[in-house]
Amino acid sequence: MRVIVDTSIWSLVLRRHSPVQNPETEILRKMIENGENIFLVGVILQEILQGVKERHDFIRLKERLDAFPMLEIEREHYVKAAELKNHLINNGVQISTVDALIATSAIVNGCYLYTNDKDFSHIAKHSKLRLLKIS
Repeated sequence: MRVIVDTSIWSLVLRRHSPVQNPETEILRKMIENGENIFLVGVILQEILQGVKERHDFIRLKERLDAFPMLEIEREHYVKAAELKNHLINNGVQISTVDALIATSAIVNGCYLYTNDKDFSHIAKHSKLRLLKIS
């Protein structure tokens, strides 16, 4: 299974002095241990790293995230993200530009999106976005 892990999940695991113990973090831990295909996209990497103030923490976190391959965003993906955002607006759903790009990255790369951000549930109802469900 191919999975993009959203900032909302990474922040539960990585940005705190002591990781939060909850189903989301446990599922991510198990996915990593099982060798699942976990990917990053640039905007998620940026969102994770931009909140780290101390340089040594920044470098350490960047090195940990280097283990996860990046999905490149091509020109046509930006066009598809704009189309997705327009489609959602026409269906009464407002989303951010960044969320449209993350959702499009998951769709075009055949990935599930692992997130606890409720905005993506609205996107999934009106698109081909597949969310990783916690059961």
